[in-house]
Amino acid sequence: MVARVKTVAFNGVDVLDIDVQVQIANGLPAFSVVGLADKAVSEARERVRAALHGMGLSLPPKRITVNLAPADLAKEGSHFDLPIAVGLLAAMDVIPVDDVADFVALGELALDGRISPVVGVLPAAIHASAQGMGLICPLAQGGEAAWAGELNILAAQSLLDLINHFKGTQVLRLPEANPTMLTPTYADMVDIKGQETAKRAMEIAASGGHNALMIGPPGAGKSMLAQRLPGLLPPLAPDEILDVSMVHSLAGTLPEGGLMAHRPFRDPHHSASVPALVGGGNRAKPGEISLAHLGVLFLDELPEFQRGALESLRQPLETGNTTVARVNAHVTYPARFQLVAAMNPCRCGYLDDPAQACSRAPRCARDYQSKISGPLYDRIDLHVEVAAVNPMDLSLPPPAETSADIATRVHSARSIQRQRYADVDSPTPVRTNADADGKLLESVAAPDDAGRALLASAMEKLKLTARGYHRVLRVARTLADMDGSEMIRHVHMAEAISYRRNMPGARQNKMS
Repeated sequence: MVARVKTVAFNGVDVLDIDVQVQIANGLPAFSVVGLADKAVSEARERVRAALHGMGLSLPPKRITVNLAPADLAKEGSHFDLPIAVGLLAAMDVIPVDDVADFVALGELALDGRISPVVGVLPAAIHASAQGMGLICPLAQGGEAAWAGELNILAAQSLLDLINHFKGTQVLRLPEANPTMLTPTYADMVDIKGQETAKRAMEIAASGGHNALMIGPPGAGKSMLAQRLPGLLPPLAPDEILDVSMVHSLAGTLPEGGLMAHRPFRDPHHSASVPALVGGGNRAKPGEISLAHLGVLFLDELPEFQRGALESLRQPLETGNTTVARVNAHVTYPARFQLVAAMNPCRCGYLDDPAQACSRAPRCARDYQSKISGPLYDRIDLHVEVAAVNPMDLSLPPPAETSADIATRVHSARSIQRQRYADVDSPTPVRTNADADGKLLESVAAPDDAGRALLASAMEKLKLTARGYHRVLRVARTLADMDGSEMIRHVHMAEAISYRRNMPGARQNKMS
């Protein structure tokens, strides 16, 4: 007799069906796990053996074979413990085989039989619901699984509780989705004195989902501005909450029993490696750009990052996803993030202050800024000069405008874009102007005659690439939305072009 239990494996955010087949046959006593299992899965036999022994059960002195089908698919993670244990219990006639046939099981076993949390419960629950099956998971993650909708969830604290439920001596209560989701408190724009141009740029970035680079001396407020950007963004839509939560569930960073109800803000240190940023490692975990999906990725001291790490951002910035290539598989994660970066104009940071600048200025500035490649620089919509704070501004009272005031205007601009792109047929959702491609932009971002002439002049004098041309159009379209204008006017085009600087190390051209 072969007992079968369903579980899942993860390939990025894709959920794959795994059939756990358990056979107890005559022969020399042995316990084998086959099916291309990694070290964590192979060690499951010792955890399962100890968990059963802790409940007073012992494995029969026979040959036990556990096959994880399909056998040519790599199996990774500790969540196979529970389905293997359930399959063994069914094969030993401790629980009925038919009772577990309609469930997907995942969970890690402790040596005393308790079921510990694992990654990926939310996508597994959504997958089980789509298959019309139930889910067996750890008790601590029952609330997380409940967000998948109407499905039968058995959230057990221990393997003994699960056995008692199937025997009818105990009833596991159906878990409920936690209605309270963690909502962070963001710092307020009212804390920033002066820097009106930079504040305007942050509002534009929030309104259209644009990438931004702030260049200025130390202490000018670049990090403060970036940290306050998430407070200007509109809340996540219900479908976006699930998208973000699925990524964080796979990374193991989801709040217990809840979802990610807010837009992520990730600010990795400049020592971050390529796998840390784009994903990878032994199990191809999501990286910072995926953890920032539908949120903000802040890279402070941009030139200090490894060159390879920065270049790895180029493709995700265009496609909205990242693919980790491995020998036996390609793992894809969503990565539709908003890049906000900050950097000093040179290594010492005081290029424009003759009293503090180093002796190598201005050559040190060219060398320092040239660490940012042209292709990456070209993918950034807004290039913002953040000047040193005027001491007189610091003595002024706080500004009257708060983040809530700015967020109201941002929400209005985003509403216009949501209506504009609601019926767009695209492989990936188009939510903001920053998501619109060149063809779509041409249909919705037609400037007036004066704006068109100004853009043509900028193309020639600033040597804009085709990508740079469309980036300017995107920003101009956002500026028009902020003004409630159907057409892009000359003033919108002029402001959009003003946020476009030459590539680092390039000869600076001026618009006349």
